[in-house]
Amino acid sequence: MDHDVRFGVSTDEGGGDGWPAIRAKLLEAQILVIATPIWLGQPSSVCKMVLERLDAELSETDAEGRLLTYGKVAGVAVVGNEDGAHHTIGQVQQALNEVGFTCPAAGATYWVGEALHKTDYVDAGPKPGTTGRTTKALALNSAHLARLLAEQPYPPPEAGSAAVGPSHQPA
Repeated sequence: MDHDVRFGVSTDEGGGDGWPAIRAKLLEAQILVIATPIWLGQPSSVCKMVLERLDAELSETDAEGRLLTYGKVAGVAVVGNEDGAHHTIGQVQQALNEVGFTCPAAGATYWVGEALHKTDYVDAGPKPGTTGRTTKALALNSAHLARLLAEQPYPPPEAGSAAVGPSHQPA
């Protein structure tokens, strides 16, 4: 929201696009956490734009043919005043996995208030213990997995094959 990020599916959409600077930070990091509110049972439009821009990573590889996002860990955090957290987490985790991120066990956390109420997370008072436990598990498991992947990266694809990643070609 604080950056002028253009819509598109390339690493740089030109014209002052703010994505290249964000992407540089993302590629330097070992862990990415996508946090999104739920709007109408869906991730926010900003979250969807980030996922759209990450689509460009499918064509970016290192010298050994791996996606640049391989070896990076991704988690998801969701807040909202309605149900739909599991649906939103599923959408975001699948998209992150498809572009090369690894999601850890217990790789998501969420809090949702009562349906149709106006209480936000920051104003909700005491939170359920389960929210704190799942958030702690997300942090611990993400850090653990990031250490493991830094010590032992994914293997490169076999010589002569295309980069490892999902195919968008019809079968």
